[in-house]
Amino acid sequence: MSSNSVDGNSSDAFAWPVRVYYEDTDTGGVVFYANYLKFFERARTEWLRALGYSQQALAESAGLIFVVKNTAVDYFAPARLDDELKLTVVVEQFRNASLAFVQEAWRIKGTSQGTEQTLLARGRITIVCVDAASFRPQAIPEEMLARFKGNL
Repeated sequence: MSSNSVDGNSSDAFAWPVRVYYEDTDTGGVVFYANYLKFFERARTEWLRALGYSQQALAESAGLIFVVKNTAVDYFAPARLDDELKLTVVVEQFRNASLAFVQEAWRIKGTSQGTEQTLLARGRITIVCVDAASFRPQAIPEEMLARFKGNL
C-alpha cells in the first residue's frame, strides 16, 4: 500500500536515506519509537549541511547552536530491521530565533510495479538558535535565514 503526504513527500522536501540497523530495533525487530527522533535529527543535520553549514563550525566560529524546543510524533506503521527509509525535512515556520519543521519517515520498497512508499511517522519539531556559551536564545543570522528561505 502506498501513501502520499501533503507535507513532507513533496518534490521540494529535503530527503535523506537511512537504513534500519539491529541497534535501532527492539526485541520484536521493530524500530524503537524514540529512534525516529534520532533519524529526524540526522536528516535535519544533513539538510543544514546541504545548505553549507556544519553544526560544529557554527558553534566554533559563530558561537551558536540549535537545540530542540519541542517535538510531537505520530506513528502510522512500523519500520523493521533492514528497511530502507527516506527521511524528509520541510521548514514549516521561520521565526527570529527558531524554526519549525515537519519531518516524515517513509519506507521505500522496490516492487515489480515500481517504488512503493509507506508513511511510517510524521513529526513536528521546533528548534531554537542559542548562544553556545550561555544557552540563551539568539537571532538566527540574517544570511542564514535568507539561505533557508531561498531553498524552500
